[in-house]
Amino acid sequence: MTPTPDERVRMERAHVHAWPAFRTERIEGWLWRSSGGGSQRANSVSTVEFTGRDMDAAIDTVEARYRAAGAVARFHTFDETQPVLLADRLQARGYRPSEATITMFKRPLPGPAPEDVDTRDAAWPGWIETYTGEITPNRRAVTTQILATIPAPRRFFGCRRDGGIIATALCVISYGCAVVECVATRADARRQGAAVAVMQALEVWAATQPVDLLGLQVVSTNKPAIRLYERLGFSPGATNRFWVRDLSTLAA
Repeated sequence: MTPTPDERVRMERAHVHAWPAFRTERIEGWLWRSSGGGSQRANSVSTVEFTGRDMDAAIDTVEARYRAAGAVARFHTFDETQPVLLADRLQARGYRPSEATITMFKRPLPGPAPEDVDTRDAAWPGWIETYTGEITPNRRAVTTQILATIPAPRRFFGCRRDGGIIATALCVISYGCAVVECVATRADARRQGAAVAVMQALEVWAATQPVDLLGLQVVSTNKPAIRLYERLGFSPGATNRFWVRDLSTLAA
C-alpha cells in the first residue's frame, strides 16, 4: 500500500505515543523528549507539527533544554516533518545525519493465531529477558522502565518453545493505527519461524482493534528484517532520520 500524507502523520503520531519518554515539553508544537540511555526516539524531538514562526529560535530552545540535561541535541524528521525545510536548517547549523529508518505499512487482516504465542497485557519476566537480551547494553535499563509505562491499549506477544520465550513483539494502539514495537528473536533460536509467529499473532489481535493501519519502523540497513516484513505484506511508506549535534563544545 501507499499511505497518504495523513496516514503517514497518524502513524508517526502513533509511534511517538507508543514509546513514551520520561520527560517531555512542547516547543512551538514540536515534542522535546529526554529519557537518558540509548533510545534515540525517547531522546529526540518529534517534528510532526510546528506552530511557531521562528524555526531558529525554536531550535535554540531545544538545544538549551538538551544542554541543561547534559545530552546531545537530537531531532527526528520524516516525510511530513514541519517545517518542511527543517532538515536543511539542521545541517546548516552543524547537525550530522544519524540512523535512518523506514516506516512500513499494511492493512491488518484477521486470521488464525499461532498456538505457540503467549499474549498478555503487560511484559512478563521471560518476555523482558528475551527482548532486553537482544538490544544494546546502553538501552536495557531505560527500556525496562519505558516498558512499564506503555499506554493502553497494548498487547505483548512471546513465541514459546521448549518452555521459554524465544521471540517477542509489542503492539500499541492509537490514532487509528496499530504500532509494532520490540520485535526480537533470541540469537540461538533464529530461522525457526518465531518472528513470523509473533507477527502473525500481533496482526490477528490488531485486526480486532479500531484501526485501519498496521505499521512498524525498521533500520534502513537491516535488509533481512525488511525482507521479512515485506513477506508479511508490509510496504515501505515513509523515511525517517535522526539528526544529532554535540553541544558539549559549544558556549552556553
